[in-house]
Amino acid sequence: MSAVQDFEAQPGDVAGEEVVAPLPRITLQAFCETPAVAATMQAAIADRRMDKAHARIQMGGPAAAVEAFRTAPTPNVIVLETVSDPAALIGHLDLLSESCDAGTKVVVIGHVNDVQLYRDLIRRGVSEYLIAPLETRDVLRTLSELYVAPGARNLGRIIAVMGAKGGVGASTVAHNVAWSIARNLDASTVIVDLDIAFGTAGLDFNQDPPQGIAEAVFAPERLDANLLDRLLSRCSDNLALLAAPAVLDRTLDLSEDAFEPLFDLLRASVPCVVLDVPHVWSGWTRRVLMSADEIVVVAGPELASLRNAKNLVDLARASRPNDSGARLVLNQVGMPKRPEIDASEFAKALGVEVLTSVPFDAQLFGTAANNGQMIAEVQPGGKVTEAFIQIASALTGRGEAKRGKRSLFEPLVAKLRRRA
Repeated sequence: MSAVQDFEAQPGDVAGEEVVAPLPRITLQAFCETPAVAATMQAAIADRRMDKAHARIQMGGPAAAVEAFRTAPTPNVIVLETVSDPAALIGHLDLLSESCDAGTKVVVIGHVNDVQLYRDLIRRGVSEYLIAPLETRDVLRTLSELYVAPGARNLGRIIAVMGAKGGVGASTVAHNVAWSIARNLDASTVIVDLDIAFGTAGLDFNQDPPQGIAEAVFAPERLDANLLDRLLSRCSDNLALLAAPAVLDRTLDLSEDAFEPLFDLLRASVPCVVLDVPHVWSGWTRRVLMSADEIVVVAGPELASLRNAKNLVDLARASRPNDSGARLVLNQVGMPKRPEIDASEFAKALGVEVLTSVPFDAQLFGTAANNGQMIAEVQPGGKVTEAFIQIASALTGRGEAKRGKRSLFEPLVAKLRRRA
């Protein structure tokens, strides 16, 4: 059975905050009657999930829509706000139906909770009826669900991990968090190494696959579920790796949306995707970060990390008003003879809580890296392992489902493996 098929059969979809899928490349026109709903629609079309959509908002409500489409083709989605009585709305919808193209979806936003009106609208082919006032996320969820197939499995959560500066151990954090999600929380997970030229995920998982992410990025026209299955390298029952080739045979001047087809396919196939994002700043890295469901910024307890982490956190806060903010992880804390900025000072400067502080342990991390192992394999019950489980639990919104079940025997198993 294929890797993707195996994952689809696994239990344990990631919980946490509801995942609202990005919309496909559609056209949308909204006809509003109140400034409040118009403002909500404006916020919705500015959201990251609407990046591919071409949307337009105007005032006038259903009457304006009828006039607009007497001679013009209708878009993929029409959103109508109405403050008129139900009979007037039904009359406008009947007129609109005479010029509506096949496949056009209509969403109505009203101001009364009327079950009979709802039934009349559904009978006339209206896709959804929403009641104002609305939150931006309500609009996004409704529009997204128009393009989710009935009975489709839950969409996967994408977690992007990036270092505030080079050398802070962001890749190590990403790999160990992915391991913890897959093993301790029992959620099928794929770790994606986006550092095509210098990625270390293959080394950290002791894998040397002949194919990987380069084949998906440089030949997107060939990418489908079957190719993705061949590119994934199985690390454990619940964890697979999309490795980087780590060769310098080509430069990586990628377009902003170079990874979009891959992410869309992964999101539809796997409950959890962890992206190991390299410490570079380009159009595509910004797009990757801002379009993820969760952003994790890994920083060292020093000034350059503080400055860069603040820039990333502030950018995420400004660019993603309808999402939870970026998470902050302090790594390499407690390095001997190094002056450090306290976690509380970090949190105060950035305006976010420190998710966890990972203690510095050169022996532990060095042994794991050189052996191609995860920290939990080298030191199952240690503080560092606990820190990674804590991060995994926070990012997925799930408890430590398998921790108690495994912890009794893991030290003994690890000791026997070392002796072998």
